[in-house]
Amino acid sequence: MFRLDTDPTLLLESEERRQLREVLRELLKETCGPEEVRKQAAGPRGHDRLLWERLAGEIGVQALAFPEEFGGAGYTFAELAVALGETGRVLCPAPLLPTVVLAGHTLLRSGDRQACQRWLPGIADGSLTATVAGFPQAANVTAERGAGGWVLRGEADFVLDGEGADLVLVAAEAPDGTRLFACEPDRGTGTGTGPGVGSGSCERVARRVLDPTRRQALVRFRGAPAEPVGEAGQAAAIVAAVLDAGRVALAAEHVGGSAHALDAVLEYVRHRTQFGRPIGSFQAVKHRLADLLVDLEGARSASAYATACLAGARAELPVAASSAAVACSGAYRLATAEYVQLHGGIGFTWEHPAHLHVRRARADEALFGTADDHRLRLAGLLGLTGRTNRASRTD
Repeated sequence: MFRLDTDPTLLLESEERRQLREVLRELLKETCGPEEVRKQAAGPRGHDRLLWERLAGEIGVQALAFPEEFGGAGYTFAELAVALGETGRVLCPAPLLPTVVLAGHTLLRSGDRQACQRWLPGIADGSLTATVAGFPQAANVTAERGAGGWVLRGEADFVLDGEGADLVLVAAEAPDGTRLFACEPDRGTGTGTGPGVGSGSCERVARRVLDPTRRQALVRFRGAPAEPVGEAGQAAAIVAAVLDAGRVALAAEHVGGSAHALDAVLEYVRHRTQFGRPIGSFQAVKHRLADLLVDLEGARSASAYATACLAGARAELPVAASSAAVACSGAYRLATAEYVQLHGGIGFTWEHPAHLHVRRARADEALFGTADDHRLRLAGLLGLTGRTNRASRTD
């Protein structure tokens, strides 16, 4: 039976989180305007390395949710969610999602202290970027013992930040079943032209994707040396938990993006006049904005609850994560549509900032499962699948 055991105080914003939000918003306003974001996304690394270092050095964003023993600040995911909301608001291309959420949580959930001590401090201080391969998209990667240790062979596609990440955590098929491995790819060009490609290294090829602010790549492992992370038999549970963490993180980003869209539309309809009056005074526009606000508030609640579950009551996390995925992706889709349409003719040009959010919203819809996937998952988690099937047969 499903019970709601989350501490209600985790749903409230503390003074520390409010201050963190203000500091981050000020920094990102300075560094991540629409044109700056386009330039960063089009650059060789896909994000501004200096900004990445400032986020770590001045604010400590990457370290927020890591234990102090591994170089972290010892806070919870609730503080990291504040940062994700603010980066989602401006579409900051910094790889917080793959590095801190996916790779960081994989290391922590593995329980492998040696691996955590080796790589988490670098993630926390901003000197290391990381990602995961083989989840959520299945990968055709095998692990075998070579003369000098474990090596990986095969490929993983659409790896977030796969072209430039310093560390790749891979779910690979080993002789004793699926296991997690850590691979530090060739640090040459990152495109498969560095020394040793084809013999004990990786080839990384950037994929053309809808959202330029969230890069993805095809990673081919050609006898790449790797080290096991965690114990055999753990991989499935770790992957499932990390994917739920990714869904909660994505929900926080979507709330930030939706809030930006609503703010931008409100600013526009207050000043754009038609027939001698602001278009925001027309009843039809008011109704659309009211619908958007209702969706946004629902998404905020779902995101806050999922964040509290990830920070505290993990037993509730699967239901909370999928619920947030449905609510927040739906709100973001509506927000970006209104962002474009209520800006009229100018909103329909690809050069308008709204379309950066359109691309992010559309690309993210299937990143960790579609809304329909999550509805089916929720039906199973809540024990509704059998009832639904019986109702269908009765009809």
